[in-house]
Amino acid sequence: MDADGGAAKYANNKAGAKYGTGYCDAQCPRDLKFINGEANVASWTPSTNDANAGMGGYGSCCSEMDIWEANNMATAFTPHPCTTIGQSRCAGDACGGTYSSDRYSGVCDPDGCDFNSYRQGNKTFYGKGMTVDTNAKITVVTQFLTDASGNLSEIKRFYAQNGKVIPNSESTIAGTSGNSITQAWCDKQKAAFGDTTGAFNKKGGLAQMGKALAGDMVLVMSVWDDHAVNMLWLDSTYPTDQAGQPGADRGACSTSSGVPADVEAQVPNSNVIYSNIRFGPIGSTVAGLPANGGSSSSSSSASATKTSTTSVVSSTKVSTTTTSTTAKPSTTSTSTTSTKASTTSTASGAKATHWGQCGGNGYTGPTTCESPYKCTYSNDWYSQCL
Repeated sequence: MDADGGAAKYANNKAGAKYGTGYCDAQCPRDLKFINGEANVASWTPSTNDANAGMGGYGSCCSEMDIWEANNMATAFTPHPCTTIGQSRCAGDACGGTYSSDRYSGVCDPDGCDFNSYRQGNKTFYGKGMTVDTNAKITVVTQFLTDASGNLSEIKRFYAQNGKVIPNSESTIAGTSGNSITQAWCDKQKAAFGDTTGAFNKKGGLAQMGKALAGDMVLVMSVWDDHAVNMLWLDSTYPTDQAGQPGADRGACSTSSGVPADVEAQVPNSNVIYSNIRFGPIGSTVAGLPANGGSSSSSSSASATKTSTTSVVSSTKVSTTTTSTTAKPSTTSTSTTSTKASTTSTASGAKATHWGQCGGNGYTGPTTCESPYKCTYSNDWYSQCL
C-alpha cells in the first residue's frame, strides 16, 4: 500500500492511512469499504456472519510478505507475490483470493509459499513450553538474502528467547529438507503437498516477491479472527477432510475451533504488543545471529542482506508485549504490503533515521535522530523520529 494510504494519489481520499484507507494484500480483499478514494458500495453484499463486514464489487491487490502470522500454538511466515508491483484495484471475481469464486484468477498468489514448523513435521518446536516457548517473550528475526545478481534468493527465520538464538526448525517432510524459504524449497514443498495450482510460480515466485521488497513496503500489524475458515489454515487440519495427508496438518487445534463468535466470547482480551522493531543489515538487529545469514540446509548464494526483528511476548507475563495465550486466540499478523519500513540503525553512536524508532520500553537502539528530525513520543512503547 502507499505510505499515506493513497491520499496523494486519489483526490477523493481525505482520510489516508491514519484511518485505514489504502490497504491492500495478496487476497485482493473486497471487504474494504474504501478503495482508490471511492466507497466500495457497488454490488456490496453484507456478510452473513460478521455484522461489520461484507463484500463489494472492487478489491485491492498488492504483494504481501507475512513476516509472522501466529497465535500461541502455531506460526508461519509466507511470501505472496503478485504480477503487478504496488497497489492496484480489481473488479469482481477477477480479483481472485478468498473473496472470489475463482481463488486463483487474480494478479496475486493467495496461498503463498509458507513455512509452518508444525506443517513441516516438527510438532514440538513452537508453542507453550516448546523450543520456542509462547509463554515467554519472543524476538522474531526474519532475514532476506539476495544472490550475486541482487535477486531475493532466501528468507530465513531465527528466534531469540531467554538469551539464546534459536534457528528455525528443519522440515522433516520427505523431499522438503531445509529450514528456510528458497525457490527450490518452495518447488519441493508444493510437489510434496500436491499443490497443483502452481499459483506461486505463475505469479513470479520468490524473484517477483523480491521485486516488491526492493521497493517500498508498509508494515501492517493486526489482531484478527477469521470469518472465512476459522483460522484452520494456520493451526488445525485444513482442508478438514484431509487429516494425515501431507501438508494438511498445520497445528494441534480442533477443526471445530476458531469460530469468531466463540473466540470473541471466550477470550475477549486477546491482545498483542509489538516492541523494539528494528530493520537493518544482517547481524545488526539481534546479538548472536550467524554472520552473513549463517548456514542453512536450503542452499542459496547470499550477497546483499537485510534483517527485520520484532519482539513479542505472551500475555501471561506482566508488563510486556503479547500474543494472547488463553484458549485459541486470534491470529497476530505482521505483514508487509506495498511501502518501505523505516530503517533504524543500531550501530554504536548511530542516530535513528526519519520515521525510525528512537525510544520506548525495552527499546535498545539509538535515542537521537538525524537532523532535522526530533524524537517524538507516541506511547510508552514507541517514540519515532519525525
